[in-house]
Amino acid sequence: MATTASLGKIETYLGAKADYLLGFKSPKIAKERLNLPGPDFIDRVYAISDRNVRVLANLQRMFSGGRLHGSGYLSILPVDQGIEHSGGASFAKNPDYFDGENIVKLAIEGGCNAVASTFGVLGSVARKYAHKIPFIVKMNHNELLTFPNRFDQVLFGTVQQAYDLGAAAVGATIYFGSDQSTRQIVEISQAFAHAHQLGMATVLWCYLRNSAFKKDKDYHLSADLTGQANHLGVTIEADIIKQKLPENNGGYLALNANGGSYGKYDKRIYSDLTSDHPIDLCRYQVANCYMGRAGLINSGGASGANDFEEAVATAVINKRAGGTGLISGRKAFQRPMKEGVQLLNAIQDVYLSPEVTVA
Repeated sequence: MATTASLGKIETYLGAKADYLLGFKSPKIAKERLNLPGPDFIDRVYAISDRNVRVLANLQRMFSGGRLHGSGYLSILPVDQGIEHSGGASFAKNPDYFDGENIVKLAIEGGCNAVASTFGVLGSVARKYAHKIPFIVKMNHNELLTFPNRFDQVLFGTVQQAYDLGAAAVGATIYFGSDQSTRQIVEISQAFAHAHQLGMATVLWCYLRNSAFKKDKDYHLSADLTGQANHLGVTIEADIIKQKLPENNGGYLALNANGGSYGKYDKRIYSDLTSDHPIDLCRYQVANCYMGRAGLINSGGASGANDFEEAVATAVINKRAGGTGLISGRKAFQRPMKEGVQLLNAIQDVYLSPEVTVA
């Protein structure tokens, strides 16, 4: 486990945000109402669901791996960027990652619980690594070679293929709010049901996509809209929800302003269930995952100039909100492997630190 000394390092990364994030003590939704992560999470939460014993075994395997083993938290390396973001754009900074084996090596060296990637990447090295680290096969992608580009998620393989290459889980994206979302909901709900039948866990990337969501600010990142996306995700029985960290709130308000009519909302979302504090915004996302019965993992975001600081802050917000971990890719693989390992370890130290508590 991390020591008090690691808390000082966490505070250093947070800088001026340290007191704001670590000292927050007044969430709108009390932690006592949540199903919080912990070493017994499989027995306490997943085991009373309709998941079969093979799903429980694979979930346990995921929670038992890497540096966070036995903590109830997850650190996952996702690298499917070669499709949606193109191989060249993703790997130009570090061409070694054109070779999928290096993706799996980074996850192992970085102490991750699991690695999430494409059929091609994981299939190319399955016999060497499928028994060494849990595989999450990302089943669908938004390929951007079609002209003009469009926002759609297309299946690149079958649940059976994921099972045959030894996957512990399957992952998929639904673009909620897009003109293709209804088809994607049907496709992925059926795929997840099949995955559960075969004993694999399910991870859903609950992303929003609609140009109308960009108003005075980008409401793709609003707590109210992402929270509802999460709620749809757990409705199709995703075991784990991947969501972007909320950066604002009031998406429903903005879309219903000036005579607009969109969705359904209650103003108590903004007064009784959330504040403008990032931990409160993230907690609303957790609340929409059946109060934490499905684990919320937030994404690490794009690589930039302050990757370590941003990744640690995101981990602190997620943990203190009641989330289950972080799934961070570009910040880790778009740098030399040694630095990528250090970044993943910095994230994990947040979850290992007993001083970073649930608010």
